[in-house]
Amino acid sequence: MTQKIKSINEALDVAISLKDKEPRELHEAMRYSLLRGGKRVCPFFCIASCELVGGTESMAMPAACAIEMIHDAALIQDDLPCMDNAHLRRGKPINHKAFGEAVQ
Repeated sequence: MTQKIKSINEALDVAISLKDKEPRELHEAMRYSLLRGGKRVCPFFCIASCELVGGTESMAMPAACAIEMIHDAALIQDDLPCMDNAHLRRGKPINHKAFGEAVQ
């Protein structure tokens, strides 16, 4: 399981690379939220399900990353002042505290 989580984290890092990305602040905010950890349970199960029916990790990785990105986007929205108004997630200031509500 640990190796799969590592592979998911690496794939997410590549998927939202900062190289030549504009607007830079938006991409930094995306990376800040998405790459700061997490259990990665949903993408793990996506890959495991694919492998269970004869697929490979590389076949499932795009869908696994998409699932994690959607999950993270939902958490970002939930943390906004008009919703949960949280201050920390995974031990760090939440996205709108770090980058401002307008970046969301």
